[in-house]
Amino acid sequence: MTLLSDTRYVFIRYMRKLVRNPILLFFSLFQPILFLALFTQLLGRLSNFPGVLPVGVSYLEFAAAGILLQNAFGSALQSGNSIVADIDSGFLHKMLVTPMSRPAILLGRLASDAFRVVVQTAIILALAYGIGAAENSPFTVNTGVIGILLIFFTIAFFGLAWSGISLALGMKTRSAETVFAIGGVITFPLLFLSSALLPINFLPGWVQTVSKFNPVSYAVDACRVLMINGYDWGTILPAWGVIGLVAVITLGATLYQFRKVVS
Repeated sequence: MTLLSDTRYVFIRYMRKLVRNPILLFFSLFQPILFLALFTQLLGRLSNFPGVLPVGVSYLEFAAAGILLQNAFGSALQSGNSIVADIDSGFLHKMLVTPMSRPAILLGRLASDAFRVVVQTAIILALAYGIGAAENSPFTVNTGVIGILLIFFTIAFFGLAWSGISLALGMKTRSAETVFAIGGVITFPLLFLSSALLPINFLPGWVQTVSKFNPVSYAVDACRVLMINGYDWGTILPAWGVIGLVAVITLGATLYQFRKVVS
């Protein structure tokens, strides 16, 4: 019970911190909401060109999955900044000198990250519904409540995988500025060299090739089919496999750096 109770304690601690300072929640939401508002207006007419988007699919419905993944990226960067703050303030050291389970320190942090991403995902989906209603172009998730829950799972899983990079960088560099800078260098190329915001057949040939090996494309496609097509397990299960592989690598790096901090 020690691991579970200690994980719960760390989770609640980060949740209280978020409630007391809700700007942390909306700071990472600002850019995805900006993309949701601007890109759907700037590129909304793509649906008027035959063969660019699937028949009957608006650009809002197409781009929503990519914007959700962008939000997960932004939230993941906050994990590294938070661990740097805990190191600088001495809070991490205080936890290490207590009988608290060491794995619980990371598990509580990761659980709070996943929960925050799910809340932000719900907000973005609600905004997409609102924008669709305002434009008389209804935004729907064709798989219903179960599909939305699977989208939450996919986004949270993806966020956990990329939180591993942020946490490892934070513990290695102990610099919030470095975490943010490196995270930005990683995030935007992966996002724009994927099928997140534009159809794959609309991209240059070399970008299409890169996109096939880009883990962001797998995660986006899984969420997109749940929104538009249905339970296409031939797309969903490989996406979970790719995210899982990324998670093993990134969380392995996090664990390695955490052991160095502990020692």
